[in-house]
Amino acid sequence: MAVKTGRFAIIEQLLADGIQYMFGNPGTVEEGFLDTLGKYYPDFKYIFALQETIAVAAADGYARVTKKPTVVQLHTGVGLGNGIGMMYQAMRGHAPLVVLAGEAGIKYDAMDAQMAVDLVSMAKPVTKWSTRVIHPSSVLRVLRRAIKIAATPPMGPVFVSLPMDVLDAPNHEKVVPTSIPVTRVTPEVDELAQAAAILANASEPMIIVGDGVAVSDAQAELTRVAEIIGAQVWGADSSEPNMNDTHPLYQGLLGHMFGEHSSQITLQADVILIVGTYVFPEVFPTLSGVFAENAKVIHIDLDTYEIAKNFPVNIGLLGDPKTTLAKLAIELESTITVEKKESANERTALIAEEKQHKLNALFEADKAVYDSVPLHMSRFAKELATYIPEDTIIFDEALTNSPELCRYIPATTIGRYFQTRGGSLGVGIPGAIGIKLAHPDKTVIAVTGDGGSMYTIQALWTAVHHNIDAKFIICNNQGYQILKLNILHYWREHNIPEHEYPSSFNLCEPDLHFDRIAEAMGVGSIRVEKPEQIGPAIQKALSYNGPFLIDLVLTNEIQGTKIGIKCGQ
Repeated sequence: MAVKTGRFAIIEQLLADGIQYMFGNPGTVEEGFLDTLGKYYPDFKYIFALQETIAVAAADGYARVTKKPTVVQLHTGVGLGNGIGMMYQAMRGHAPLVVLAGEAGIKYDAMDAQMAVDLVSMAKPVTKWSTRVIHPSSVLRVLRRAIKIAATPPMGPVFVSLPMDVLDAPNHEKVVPTSIPVTRVTPEVDELAQAAAILANASEPMIIVGDGVAVSDAQAELTRVAEIIGAQVWGADSSEPNMNDTHPLYQGLLGHMFGEHSSQITLQADVILIVGTYVFPEVFPTLSGVFAENAKVIHIDLDTYEIAKNFPVNIGLLGDPKTTLAKLAIELESTITVEKKESANERTALIAEEKQHKLNALFEADKAVYDSVPLHMSRFAKELATYIPEDTIIFDEALTNSPELCRYIPATTIGRYFQTRGGSLGVGIPGAIGIKLAHPDKTVIAVTGDGGSMYTIQALWTAVHHNIDAKFIICNNQGYQILKLNILHYWREHNIPEHEYPSSFNLCEPDLHFDRIAEAMGVGSIRVEKPEQIGPAIQKALSYNGPFLIDLVLTNEIQGTKIGIKCGQ
């Protein structure tokens, strides 16, 4: 080519940064840019989604497992509008997405033409940074800035609008790898010493962790601190194994919907260490009184915005979780007294005993419904655990069925378990597709719900189109179970007697046969309705060469209620 244009320069920049995939859905104003992609085959691959929501969600899965900038292509204002829900998901989950959208051209700004829209303003609320390239001399400059911002903690999505006439103009910019700053920073020694002194003298210490721990790969350092002081560890805005689920000190997640559920736990502590998260991420948070009156609060994070955002802290430490917790552990071990260490060990033993007692009770309850029809998730999860390889990666969008899934397949290792975050339904199927692209040698399984899967069911086509060998399990309980649980809470809060759920909470009449839907898109599938079908179905899915879906028909009963079972069960 005599003169290289911006559309070629962009691909060369992405390749210089080690980016090989673009997730997207094509559109007219991007056609010149997309036409360019074929020139770089097979170095650069376009992952074709049938709707923008799927493109963003698949990229989100890829970005989460790689923790690297991941590119999404959307189609002007309408495509961006379709993708915004999942971009919000990525923002809440700190996924480093670089979202690109084309537009007709700067020369048409005054015309108010078809599909003309302020893309930058549309994207701004769901991104770390939103901008528009307005001159050919700054295409790569802006792109590198976008990649850097997306990849710098706290990571998150960015948006760049690309006018067609700018990309078609000659581009003379030099292609160089993006400079991404190192953020392995730690607080001052004196600040760490103050924090260690408070933690060492705690009688009822508690640690609240989020995905900043996983991003920093700080699970081991966090566990070490928890063991030294004998602290319960709870997750908040935690969707990855920030601590091994099976560790005696790990207690699970704080409330997701209602702040009162969280405060019942947090009020028990006299010292709280918060690491890599914000407090508190519930839908209906408690506005005050979340900590005991004289409790001391310490917060470690790379995101200063989150430190003391909603509630005061005694010590706020700007620092990378891995390096900061490692130094904090050294300080604690060198200063904690023998008496305090003995107290910590005694606390750990009591916490472990109580956790095991609760777990045993749950296992006993599972035995009572082991052979039930309709099936319970506990039966399926127990059998699934016996067949899958040890390094299987799970994308868990099971929601109301997640506790039973994790009871038998606990989240233990960073990079092998991902849970939905941000509130957007439909991330399970495309999320697993993105993860499988990043780890083609691993078994990748998405566990999602019937309601959530229907938001992005077209993603099955993408799996077949690109021969992405992920496995999908749809928990088919014929309804939005989480809405039923939430309205039960609402009724009790307002003293409303239990009655039939709103009809819009049920997914029946007609019944959704996910096995047939999958088959229509070329995905291997099977429907499981009885206990004896579980084992053979799992074995078939795992041995199948290509994407495979299990339509798992589960009970829609809500335990502890007097409301009749609907949808023919």
